[in-house]
Amino acid sequence: MVYNGVVLFQVIFQMMMSADMVNITIKKRIGCIWMKGRFKSNMDSKSRKQAMEELSQKFEFRNIKQDEAEQAVAIEQICFPPNEACSEKHMRNRIAAAPELFLVAVDKETGKIAGFLNGLATDEYTFRDEFFTDAGLYNPKGKNVMLLGLDVLPEYRKQGLGRELVFQYLQREREKGRRMLLLTCLKSKVKMYEKFGFVDQGISGSTWGGEEWHEMSCTIVMD
Repeated sequence: MVYNGVVLFQVIFQMMMSADMVNITIKKRIGCIWMKGRFKSNMDSKSRKQAMEELSQKFEFRNIKQDEAEQAVAIEQICFPPNEACSEKHMRNRIAAAPELFLVAVDKETGKIAGFLNGLATDEYTFRDEFFTDAGLYNPKGKNVMLLGLDVLPEYRKQGLGRELVFQYLQREREKGRRMLLLTCLKSKVKMYEKFGFVDQGISGSTWGGEEWHEMSCTIVMD
């Protein structure tokens, strides 16, 4: 949600005056809110901590390994229709170029990937379809990240895993000094990403898969 100046001041003032929030430091109020280095979700802190602990017991969250490329390719084909899914070639190239821009959730019981979020760092501020197909656009020192896919296998959905992947990814990239994360999504997914802290910037210039996409952004570091 985007606030105008007056409403924003009122929101900040109320937060500062609240006894239980007096120690909160607001890092940024455009797109995402970070408090003491943590993302403020629509969950209270107790529920958030409990959900994180439960998922951490079941899943290991880390960078992808090169020998897991085949798993990522297979998961992508399951999670997206053919016109939207990243090809095997492009996925393998992306993993080879930027494994540190993949965050995977590995099921501790099976040792297999249950879901992942991936992107490419850049200094660009507008999403374009070439990021899907050209891993050479990756700039390790880029201040922004173009998110290229949130994949969760069907059997692991409705557990909060997708949300946890997004929150941990935002936290990780903030600690690296990134400024903004951008993505495109279908209209049906806009509300979901708004709950994750992203702001809908309207219809994107992307024509990937012959679909109409919304561009969404999340600013995570102050200038």
